[in-house]
Order: sequence, then C-alpha cells, then structure tokens
Amino acid sequence: MKKIDIYEELKNNAYPGRGIVIGKSADGKSAVTAYFIMGRSVNSRNRVFVEDGDGIRTQAFDPSKLSDPHLIIYAPVRVLGNKTIVTNGDQTDTIYELMNQQMTFEQSLRTREFEDDAPNFTPRISGIIKTDNSKMNYAMSILKSANGNPDSCQRYTFSYKNPIDGEGHFIHTYMGDGNPLPSFEGEPKLVGIPNDIDEFTNGLWNALNEDNKVSLFVRFIDLETGETKSKIVNKNV
Repeated sequence: MKKIDIYEELKNNAYPGRGIVIGKSADGKSAVTAYFIMGRSVNSRNRVFVEDGDGIRTQAFDPSKLSDPHLIIYAPVRVLGNKTIVTNGDQTDTIYELMNQQMTFEQSLRTREFEDDAPNFTPRISGIIKTDNSKMNYAMSILKSANGNPDSCQRYTFSYKNPIDGEGHFIHTYMGDGNPLPSFEGEPKLVGIPNDIDEFTNGLWNALNEDNKVSLFVRFIDLETGETKSKIVNKNV
C-alpha cells in the first residue's frame, strides 16, 4: 500500500466526517493517535472536546443550542489499563466495559452496528492501542451498512502488530460530502507519523476544512514510560 501524506489527503476532502489516526512516531518512541470531528449542522458544530479523566468527551459549546445529544455527545477516548480506546461514538463505552469483562475488541463490537441516522447510516469507526514492554500493537474497526442498506451490517477489523516507525493508518466515516453521505470504503489508509506532537496537531488542524472542522485530539504515549502528552484544539473557544 502506498503511503500518503495525511495533510494533503485532508485538504482534498472537504468532508471526511470523523477520523481516527493510529501509528508510531518516526523515532519509534511513541504510540500516536489522533481523533477529529467535523459537522455540517448547527447541532454538530456546537461542540468542544474536554478532558475527562485519562480520556476526553464531547460537550455542547452553547447548551442552549443543543437540540439533540443523540450521536454527538459521547466519550471518544477512554483508557483501560495499557489500552487506549478511540471511537466516533458511544461504542467507546461498549468496548471499555466488555473488554473489562475479558471480551476482545472485535467481540465487543459485534454487539454494535452503524449509527441510526438514516439516510446516512454513518459507520462506527473504532481503534485500540495496546502498549507493553516498549512495544505497541493496534487495531481498527468499521461497522457499516451494505452500501446504504440498513438491513445488513458489514464488520471489518484491521490489526497491526509491531508497526513500522513513522507509519500509521487513517480511517474516517465518509468518502466525501454528499446526500446521503457516502461511507468510507476499503482498508485504512497508510500515512506518515512525525515525532513532534505540535507538528502533527498543527498539520492536521490546518488541513481540515475551515468551515466544517469542529475539534481535534492528539496523544503521544511514551512506549518506555507510558507517559502521555495530549493536545486538544476546538474551533469554538
């Protein structure tokens, strides 16, 4: 698979929707993840990321403008021991709770389907990072309808053991703008991952469509110490 420049990829897609990036820094010292949200409606754009324990959650920027919390208020990032869970919906909690009961990432997601937002039936995208003894593995998942037909749920899981330094994968909800919105297709895209959290954060934020971007979260996890560095960028401030 050809490695692509994630910044150029984002600049060329006005509406990738919500996206997850997971990989390893170029120096091999950090596990890296990023999660962003975008919005077209007033309700979707009226959000910010806030810290919540070891993870983050979404909340309304202006509570008086929150018309429907369903599907937009959730915890995108939670930490379970040496595992970091990143998703685009409340399946974060499903994964956390069921993995805490000794189920696997994939088994946990078998209890869930795509979102109930007809006619888009937005895919549920999820990722998990496991760090152990200066090493990392990660997996990504997408649950989607059958080309817009909600009668069938299609589940795909992609696992990456001992990833290459400076490489990661990018999965997002939509191929681009449209009505209905077209679901992501194919494998997660191979992308480059830098060493510097500020460089990565600024590069991603600046590449996202100015009108549609809402919030961005980036985390670097030191593979030796487990220490984390995180950045949150909100359009609404």
